[in-house]
Amino acid sequence: MNKMIACCGINCETCEARIATMKNDDKMRVEVAKKWCEMNHTDQITPESINCTGCRVEGAKFYFCSHMCEVHKCVTVKGYETCGECSDKNSCKKVGVIWENCAEAKKNLGGE
Repeated sequence: MNKMIACCGINCETCEARIATMKNDDKMRVEVAKKWCEMNHTDQITPESINCTGCRVEGAKFYFCSHMCEVHKCVTVKGYETCGECSDKNSCKKVGVIWENCAEAKKNLGGE
């Protein structure tokens, strides 16, 4: 499976944090931090935290994805690469929240 597909099915290649990281674009980091703070009703996301090479590849990780993401934690505990390997994926509330907002992620992992 394409390593740029995150544990939840999101395509890391299209993630704004990864794009800013790969381009080393500080202006984009500022824009992404502001946007994500607004989306997540927080002021804790800083431009300095916008560094990620992808969920399942070596390199920098966005703190939320590597330390707080319940999907990433679950996949790791179960020893899976992605939720696509889990027999409960179609009824899972953890990944379900993501899949409700991103049909592509569900499709990427073979969800029904």
